[in-house]
Amino acid sequence: MKLDGRRESTNVDDRRRMGGGTKAGMGLGGIVIAALIAWMMGGNPLDALQQAGGLDILTNGGATEQEITPEQEELAKFSKQILAGTEDVWTKIFREKYGREYSVPGMVLFTGSVQSACGAATAQVGPFYCSGDQRVYLDLTFFSQMRQQLGAGGDFAYAYVIAHEVGHHVQYLTGVLDQAHEQMARLSEKDANKISVRLELLADFYAGIWGYYDNQMFGSLEDGDIEEAIDCAQKIGDNYLQQKAQGYTVPDSFTHGTSEQRMRWLKLGLTTGDLSYAQKIFQLPESEL
Repeated sequence: MKLDGRRESTNVDDRRRMGGGTKAGMGLGGIVIAALIAWMMGGNPLDALQQAGGLDILTNGGATEQEITPEQEELAKFSKQILAGTEDVWTKIFREKYGREYSVPGMVLFTGSVQSACGAATAQVGPFYCSGDQRVYLDLTFFSQMRQQLGAGGDFAYAYVIAHEVGHHVQYLTGVLDQAHEQMARLSEKDANKISVRLELLADFYAGIWGYYDNQMFGSLEDGDIEEAIDCAQKIGDNYLQQKAQGYTVPDSFTHGTSEQRMRWLKLGLTTGDLSYAQKIFQLPESEL
């Protein structure tokens, strides 16, 4: 991506130096894939923590001073620039398409563990959006895990992850997120998962919409960028992650969509910039997603 001279968002709470460590039954390297799956599962971050097993979140007494590497500083700057890009794009879209002002989300950078309005969470959960405080939470080591464990690296792939979480904020502002969660609360887990898939595909589509307009506004995309993001979407599909982690898939447990679905909706946003497709995600039969 071409980001030289781009501004950095000021809506960032950098808690990395105050981050708490985590206690776990196995080392971080051993649960990277589980962490990625946890990110894909959505919902309350506490649910993913409970599924991880044996995790204790260190609170006040466990916080330690964290060392920040030059690589992490570069990733922090990059993340702030991407967040600023989402602010610029969605401010423009909300004014021109919706006739209203866009309320920007915050971003919290943390190391190890963090407290949010949605509860306590650790890096094992992966990036997440909390509508309770309208913030995106991100431990920058997640990007290294993406690259090393899944081979899903590249700056636009990382940007896609951030833009996806901001996509959930757009859902919150437009009322889609709360409506979906209210409906999910009345359904069986299997049927609720199907709605979750549509929410996540919509967030992928919104990430693509951001990429389309960011490139129009700033000429940010370079050769290979779109391919990076599509490759990332393929490698974080529910079927791909489950197959990699456990050797088989359980379709009824999918909450974010298959690789094919995620690639399709991200690419649709990236190549068309047409917001009208967003309405179709909740109208199409499951077989056509």
